[in-house]
Amino acid sequence: MSDSAAHHFLLLAVVLVAFAAATFPPASAEDTILGHKCGSTPAAGNASSDAAYKSNLNALAAILVAGARANGSATGAAAAPDAAAYGVALCRGDFTGDACARGLGDALASAVNDSEGAFGCGSQFRDITLFYDRYQLRLSGADFLSGDGGGDEPRWAGNNTNFVTPADAARRFDGMVTELVTTIAGIAAGRPDRYATGRSRFKEQGLTLYGLVQCTVDMTPERCGACLDGLISAFSATFPSGQHGGRILVPRCTVRYETDDTFFNTDNLSVDLHKPKPSKSWLWATISAVSVSLLAASFVLHRWIKIRRKRELARLELRRLSIAVKSVINLWRMEEGNSGFSLYDFSQMKVATNGFAIENKLGQGGFGAVYKGLLPDGLEIAVKRLGPCSLQGLLEFKNEIQLIAKLQHRNLVKLLGCCIEGEHEKILVYEYMPNKSLDLIIFDNKKGVSLDWPKRLNIINGISQGLQYLHIHSRLCVVHRDLKASNILLDSEMNPKISDFGMARIFSSSVAESNTTRIVGTHGYIAPEYASDGVCSVKSDVFSFGVLLLEIISGTMTTGSYRYDGKLYKLIAYAWLLWKAGQWQELVDRCLAGNEGHHFTMERYAHVALLCVQESADDRPAMDEVVKMLSSGDGVVLPEPKKPAYFNVRPVGTEMSASCDMSISITLSR
Repeated sequence: MSDSAAHHFLLLAVVLVAFAAATFPPASAEDTILGHKCGSTPAAGNASSDAAYKSNLNALAAILVAGARANGSATGAAAAPDAAAYGVALCRGDFTGDACARGLGDALASAVNDSEGAFGCGSQFRDITLFYDRYQLRLSGADFLSGDGGGDEPRWAGNNTNFVTPADAARRFDGMVTELVTTIAGIAAGRPDRYATGRSRFKEQGLTLYGLVQCTVDMTPERCGACLDGLISAFSATFPSGQHGGRILVPRCTVRYETDDTFFNTDNLSVDLHKPKPSKSWLWATISAVSVSLLAASFVLHRWIKIRRKRELARLELRRLSIAVKSVINLWRMEEGNSGFSLYDFSQMKVATNGFAIENKLGQGGFGAVYKGLLPDGLEIAVKRLGPCSLQGLLEFKNEIQLIAKLQHRNLVKLLGCCIEGEHEKILVYEYMPNKSLDLIIFDNKKGVSLDWPKRLNIINGISQGLQYLHIHSRLCVVHRDLKASNILLDSEMNPKISDFGMARIFSSSVAESNTTRIVGTHGYIAPEYASDGVCSVKSDVFSFGVLLLEIISGTMTTGSYRYDGKLYKLIAYAWLLWKAGQWQELVDRCLAGNEGHHFTMERYAHVALLCVQESADDRPAMDEVVKMLSSGDGVVLPEPKKPAYFNVRPVGTEMSASCDMSISITLSR
């Protein structure tokens, strides 16, 4: 984000919080403050840092109000490392929506402006916690949200002034309190809103006990349960035996019990322990049982009819697509009768693959298995057998026949023909690629050594020329939509061929992009505008090509985690950080040690890759420009790449390293 953009964002946040403070007065007199805690994070001591922190608080407050309005609670952080602000806000489960936002808006405005010492925090205004009857919040300059204990401190406790007597009755009452709050804590941890209430009865003294527990909605069930258990365990040390009511509050969870039902809305209790059993005659019990049975039978019958109807519609759609596929094949053969496209018999495919033997199986795709086959004339083939009754698979089958059979280029895998047998057998027949797919080599510790830089150069150039043909020079403008290492096949001389056109899309010459509600592709290769808004264009393939180019240069996977300056990043962010620091050589695969003579070519290809993965599609070059950049001399000046897409997306998983052994060191000049 530029300085100007950041300035406008902070200004907007200030306006939002000011608006909240002006239009969200306290919800009622009930919402007077119960208590506050000042933390141990002092002010920075200089005006600029404290001002930056306050600006971040304003931005954070707007985030918390919006999140709590929608979900009842929210956590968040605002940037700037030396003045970062972290916060959590929680509204009681029966105090939601606009009411929650109104209360929090006023409380946040008070907390944000506490640098004047309204709550007595003085120089420690960078850490303040406010507890109200129906909501609570904490704001801090320290990251208290991380780790297992994030949000368990500080703690505030309050209690009722009435007691159960004598001592033995008080002990029984304490046991009932523990039973109730423990029960509803288990319920709350398993509910999406992390909120539960309950009721029990202390019959010997005619008391009705009510309980309420809650966590922030972002907590996992385990984390919520642990937080509530910690508060319940503290009851005996916090409240005298027989206390009629008490509560313990921490920023991210609360527990409360009372013998008074006025402190929360009791209309929808989660559980009612020791509920008096109604006296019902056997006749009414029998009628109720029969009614329940009839309702259950009706529900089962409705579900059965619905599932059967859905299956029938699927079968009709499969038949319709089968007819359409046959029509496509017949038209294709009439138009291109001598093109070499063949319609095979199923018996031929069975013989060629030795009955689809397991030892002939090359791999398993999303919609079927691929087998190696041998035709009577000695031609080796790859046979892709579609799984039965797959609607999406049949759509891809039709797509492949319509597209790839009409596309002729040395860097596209050749479709030799197909086979249709009845309604279930759908087979595509391709030329056989003896070296299989690129991913099996570049991500393998031993095989990666066989791909020196000249071979990788040939693979990269072949892929780029194949894409250029699809986008510009073919009779159809085709966007592949699933370009990745496993869809690049290698022939006997390691020449690349783009495969798997089942997800490809055709564009007319007058249309530059399209929108779709169905996003296809593979995680790590999908362009950001396509993933978030469904906008598909040739620039979507350019992004995927850039990711693939970084993988070929580095020998590492885009889905991995890579450490830079103590933090983990995805591959494209890691590559950009190295580039900006002038350390791009550290990106190069260790398998390429000894390829020093190709230093400038490697640098140019890494540069082009970063241009292809820029966040904005408008900033990315088209494939004809990419081909020119790759083939340009060392004297050609390329534009400086902007920050790539997904830069702020943190990877989940373990740190990864290059494909070759760590003992192989790179010796490129620096």
